[in-house]
Amino acid sequence: MSPTSSTTGSWLVQGLLAGAAIVAASGVYAVICTRRSAKYRSRVVGVIPARFASSRFQGKPLIPILGKPMIQRIWERAKLATTLDKLVVATDDETIAEICLGFGADVIMTSESCQNGTERCNEAIQKLRKKFDIVVNIQGDEPLIEPEIIDGVVKALQAAPDAVFSTAVTSLKPEDASDPNRVKCVVDTHGYAIYFSRGLIPCNKSGKANPHFPYLLHLGIQSYDTQFLKIYPDLPPTTLQLEEDLEQLKVLENGYKMKVIKVDHDAHGVNIPEDVKKIELLMRERNMS
Repeated sequence: MSPTSSTTGSWLVQGLLAGAAIVAASGVYAVICTRRSAKYRSRVVGVIPARFASSRFQGKPLIPILGKPMIQRIWERAKLATTLDKLVVATDDETIAEICLGFGADVIMTSESCQNGTERCNEAIQKLRKKFDIVVNIQGDEPLIEPEIIDGVVKALQAAPDAVFSTAVTSLKPEDASDPNRVKCVVDTHGYAIYFSRGLIPCNKSGKANPHFPYLLHLGIQSYDTQFLKIYPDLPPTTLQLEEDLEQLKVLENGYKMKVIKVDHDAHGVNIPEDVKKIELLMRERNMS
């Protein structure tokens, strides 16, 4: 077999697998798109995924930020969101669970096999007795998350019946243009995501950042239609998802729509240990205890 025919065969196999997964999910997707009512997607649960074994920053959820574990900071901020009917921490670590229970959080234990926060959210909601229409994945590394942003992504998904996923972006700072830990996003004219990348997008012919272009920085928070979240683990991994190591691309490459809102937010995620001092300095400047 020639290299060309081999490559073609590989693409055909991948296409058939992806098609089978999407066809299998089509019944669920039809329900997602047709069940609109006066109380459309009204029941909302927030999930804070937290794992101890991070490759870049082990034990990150428990790192102290001005005297409190980071996971507690995020919990306290998320509790201020008005759209959440329930808030839980989903973790695979007993120490994290014990500390969260200590400051009053609801905790759901999940498997160590979860590949990302989306899969952890999916496993967590399967263990909840009450059913919810929307699941909000509240990143466990954004201790200054604004409750208004949580409410914003929820309302965006409620208002977009053709989308199964919503997220938020803000303006990208020039110094973050080449940082692969700062994920960039491009959207269409209707506010739906086109692509996410660790590289700078869009990229012009000069290969340099345009100081006048409104680049967008992806904020980690995202919400999903619960019915879609149930089928997410069964969708085949995609080439772009694996190359960029971005779970959002699995959604887009499999043909689903993602609503994006733009917010005014000075993003301060904790990706590496050095980020902690930056967060604490900012909190002191804002008189946040």
